[in-house]
Amino acid sequence: MVKGVKEDEDGYISEKERKQLLEALHCRLFWVGQYIPHDIELEGKEYPLHEYVWELIHKEEIMEEDKKRIDKCIQLISEKEEEDEKELEESPLTREEAKALYHETAGLLRAIMDLREIEDGTMKESQASFQQKFAEQRVRDAKLWLEFLKKVKK
Repeated sequence: MVKGVKEDEDGYISEKERKQLLEALHCRLFWVGQYIPHDIELEGKEYPLHEYVWELIHKEEIMEEDKKRIDKCIQLISEKEEEDEKELEESPLTREEAKALYHETAGLLRAIMDLREIEDGTMKESQASFQQKFAEQRVRDAKLWLEFLKKVKK
């Protein structure tokens, strides 16, 4: 959707392109290919958002204190995301500004989604399921390879 954004005669995106960007943020798979921003400015301070999410993903157990910090983080990121979305909706933006703001907003939404999954434990369940399926596939591949080698030997 972002590729179709064009500047009008004034150098700003049109209302149609603006609407396309906003709709793209609310699509079911908006997060595909979106990266969590490395840093985020909240309440006048810079925070390493990507690093924080990464550490939580790899943490063995999420404690109650972690959940409280995650909740606060989600609240602050949600406020920032709403500000960005409002700016995308209302401010005059060039193509590059709109594109950057779209990707930042989508990255914030992805961070919120990931943090919620970390907090409720679904991310660990998904990882475990993926790793189990991956291991099973490796075993199947090894068996097929051994069968192939036996046939070639004959």
